Amino acid sequence: MPRHSSHSLHQLPPGIWILGFVSLLMDISSEMIHSLLPLFMVTTLGAGTIAVGLVEGLAESLALIVKIFSGTLSDYLGKRKGLALCGYAIGALAKPLFAWAPDLGTLLTARLLDRLGKGIRGAPRDALVADIAPPQLRGAAFGLRQSLDTVGAFLGPLLATGLMLLWADNFRAVFWVAVMPGLMAVALLLFGIQEPVSSQAKLGTNPISRESFARLGSAYWWVVGIGSVFTLARFSEAFLVLRAQQGGIPVALIPLVMVAMNLVYASSAYPFGTLSDKMSHRTMLTCGLLVLIAADLVLALNDHWSVVLGGVALWGIHMGMTQGLLATMVADAAPADLRGTAYGCFNLACGLAMLIASVLAGFMWDRLGAAFTFYLGALFCTLAIIGIVLYPVTGKRPAG
Repeated sequence: MPRHSSHSLHQLPPGIWILGFVSLLMDISSEMIHSLLPLFMVTTLGAGTIAVGLVEGLAESLALIVKIFSGTLSDYLGKRKGLALCGYAIGALAKPLFAWAPDLGTLLTARLLDRLGKGIRGAPRDALVADIAPPQLRGAAFGLRQSLDTVGAFLGPLLATGLMLLWADNFRAVFWVAVMPGLMAVALLLFGIQEPVSSQAKLGTNPISRESFARLGSAYWWVVGIGSVFTLARFSEAFLVLRAQQGGIPVALIPLVMVAMNLVYASSAYPFGTLSDKMSHRTMLTCGLLVLIAADLVLALNDHWSVVLGGVALWGIHMGMTQGLLATMVADAAPADLRGTAYGCFNLACGLAMLIASVLAGFMWDRLGAAFTFYLGALFCTLAIIGIVLYPVTGKRPAG
């Protein structure tokens, strides 16, 4: 690891590490289930790919839409930890429903509750990271949290694969095991994080007002617009799993596709996060979109396992380049006392885009084939790049 990266790691406050490990544990829990869920829906519950797209789109968009309310509430109360803790608890307690679900309706309920918890915790947690991290290391802080989060995202499918092989494709048994790391995440957040005083600065100030939205500024709204188009290009990763299935990979080994993607993602998020502290955010975001275009074209080309693996690896690189970067761009553009609201509005816009993208991807997959789904993603990437080139809004808010 470069000396600069090592130095940044030593400078990051302990709270960033704790939030990262909380995310790691919850992602192990969630991804043990989510890596198998599309196959469980199709093989055990008899759902079609349009239903998979609809369930995934509704669930992920609910998570993103709810963030506006939890983020705004965290600004109003001047507190982040309590709301984040509530969200993690709901997510943990929803996990047993997946193991029990006898039909698609129950599974949809479990998925919505799980993502409701994610929605409640997301914006306050991101705002808490921005509150804790030194401004000059904000990219590194978001990169580290994202890297640890993603370590959980590849350990989860890896555990799921091992247990599926051990227990002869017993989906429900694997889902029961997934309950434990979720509960551990809640306990770590409860006892490991101390709320920083700085996030309690403006108790009782209404964040949803014309004045507050005006204070967010044009640079922030530009990030929202670009992020929304970007989300249209990045539909649910359930379709990566389904693409792998088309290539004839055994059911028990398909979660390894998500292991590969998240391994690349986890390895790249922190280095790209530290790099974002030293270079143009617009340039890095454009490069990330170009990598996603390459991933879409590779995945559209062929369903052979080696080709799919290459496309999935490119997908992981683009995630490492862009996800922490977008969070950093929001933090840089928004006033400190409106960060929760800023993350909430950003994720509301992205939530609507995710719903459209996932349902459209499912429709394209059923009607025109898998290749056209990925070609459409590449088209939206191109539109996002055009937006970056034509509307080069820059300008960082002073650190604070």
